Amino acid sequence: MEQEKVLVIDFGGQYNQLVARRVRECNVYCEIYSYRTALEQIKAMNPRGIILTGGPNSCYAENAPAYRKELFELGIPVLGLCYGAQLMMHILGGKVEQAPVQEYGKTEVALDGESALFAGVERRTICWMSHSDYISRTAPGFVITAHTTDCPVAAAEDKEKNLYAIQFHPEVLHTQEGTKMLYNFVRNICGCAGTWRMDSFVENSIAEIRSKIGSGRVLCALSGGVDSSVAAVMLAKAVGSQLTCVFVDHGLLRKNEGDEVEAVFGPQGPYQLHFVRVNAQERFYGKLSGVTEPEQKRKIIGEEFIRVFEEEAKKIGAVDFLVQGTIYPDVVESGLGGESAVIKSHHNVGGLPDCVDFREIIEPLRNLFKDEVRRAGLELGIPENLVYRQPFPGPGLGIRIIGEVTEEKVRIVQDADAIYREEIARAGLDRTIGQYFAALTNMRSVGVMGDERTYDYAVALRAVNTVDFMTAESAEIPWEVLQTVMSRIINEVRGVNRVMYDLTSKPPGTIEFE
Repeated sequence: MEQEKVLVIDFGGQYNQLVARRVRECNVYCEIYSYRTALEQIKAMNPRGIILTGGPNSCYAENAPAYRKELFELGIPVLGLCYGAQLMMHILGGKVEQAPVQEYGKTEVALDGESALFAGVERRTICWMSHSDYISRTAPGFVITAHTTDCPVAAAEDKEKNLYAIQFHPEVLHTQEGTKMLYNFVRNICGCAGTWRMDSFVENSIAEIRSKIGSGRVLCALSGGVDSSVAAVMLAKAVGSQLTCVFVDHGLLRKNEGDEVEAVFGPQGPYQLHFVRVNAQERFYGKLSGVTEPEQKRKIIGEEFIRVFEEEAKKIGAVDFLVQGTIYPDVVESGLGGESAVIKSHHNVGGLPDCVDFREIIEPLRNLFKDEVRRAGLELGIPENLVYRQPFPGPGLGIRIIGEVTEEKVRIVQDADAIYREEIARAGLDRTIGQYFAALTNMRSVGVMGDERTYDYAVALRAVNTVDFMTAESAEIPWEVLQTVMSRIINEVRGVNRVMYDLTSKPPGTIEFE
């Protein structure tokens, strides 16, 4: 049976992934595509519903992102959010213009009449507005279903054609009943049964992998992080001894992590995998010598990974497939899954150079968000302490060290991070904070230690709360915990005389430092 699906058409909105995530919370599978995607391709995917995202443009401006009118004539329910709502009106004969009063932030929205989209929603509800244009006249056939003090068309719909437009963002948590609205759209209006479940995803994925690989040989890029670990166990269950896992210790891991990964996945571990450990620390340090630009560091680390895997593949013999732990945010942030700008490159996204002799890449987690990966890990029987391990980027500490990477800097950030994680766990906060780590800044400053002048580095502590890693806010760590961490790092880590706490949210920042 074909899997029911809702498509998110991305017009460059900052919340595009969040829209998809909220739809999946309704147990409906969802994917993101650029507004440049051909109408024929969208029709071929046979979606049960389509959601148009927000975006930074004015829909009436020259060269603004748009779509063919035929999208609204397919008989498929369409929900336009913010820019998507304005574009719907603009294309179908309404009018959009600059608003006399702009609306940003939490706003009380009053519902008008009855609408299936707002079933069960309070008549006055708080929603998140973010617009400088407004719908001054609805398109023919539409009726207004909500307004605010300054926005006469906060929502409108053409019930007969199943077209819905809302000026606010239901996907963000600040919209108090936003999930209920999206549920009404995908489950009630689109008629989705809500059969997207992690247990069936794991079972179906293993069967698909087994069928695709057949008798082929598989090489898995195992970092020991959550994503690659879940991918490795999934492949092991699918093809068993046909899988070889290669773990590259590039010298940019957390303290003692190389040995910990080997203990779990190596010959003495519970999974009985074919496990190869490559100690390539000096090789990576040499390649990174003198390099300070973040994207260049990422690319160097990624390319060197490829070289190492190429060499290991030759030692192993003929290898047909390479497995990578790519997840959906990697795909979208690399510019491959939607319309939003490339935020950062990922060494495990986008394929391998022609010189690498693999027939195909297998990415079993490519369509999952981080929390969905964890749920898949639990379904696979992976212990909770591994499943809920702190996220760790592919380039490792290379992007948690600002400026040039050296062996000495790696030691500093490893020791500082170990202390930080130890104290967070001791305070019982390790399962309540979304992600936390120490980073080494490139700033050195004067300090006084033991009546002597010092000129050492500053360590920055990062801790964020997040549901899906698309948006994040800094975590409120008790002052006494931060004080303890600061004191221990300065006293125990040679080369550090200042400790700072990063309060930046995402957006505008990213969770990682580089």
